[in-house]
Parts: sequence; structure tokens; C-alpha cells
Amino acid sequence: MMSPHRFNVGQKVEFVPHRFDGNVPRGLYTVVRQLPGPDNDREYRVKHQQDGHERVVLESQLRSGATGVFS
Repeated sequence: MMSPHRFNVGQKVEFVPHRFDGNVPRGLYTVVRQLPGPDNDREYRVKHQQDGHERVVLESQLRSGATGVFS
């Protein structure tokens, strides 16, 4: 059985890069889409609040950002 996603579309999250993520900027992102990904570490498409770039990241790289869900 697949585990549910921890974060919802529209939710603000903080990206914490792994050691090999190079130049991916830290900071506040908005969840754009929940992706299937592996059962043990869900994937998300997120959009950076400052540069506007979208990235696919693992749930283990995210933590709750600003409280609440924004549109």
C-alpha cells in the first residue's frame, strides 16, 4: 500500500538540499504537484519562491515552511 504524501499542493515548504544537490538554492518553495515516486520517499514538483524555477524533489528534502496553504 502506498503511503500518503506529507505535503499538499499549494503548501509552502522549505527545501533542504542533500550533499550532492550542488547549486540548487535552499529556501521557500511552493508544492505544485504530488508525484508518485518511491513508496519510501515520495516526490514533488516544487516552485522556488524567488527564482520561479520548478524542480522535482524528494519528500526527505522538504520540511514545513510557512504555516497554512496559499493559492
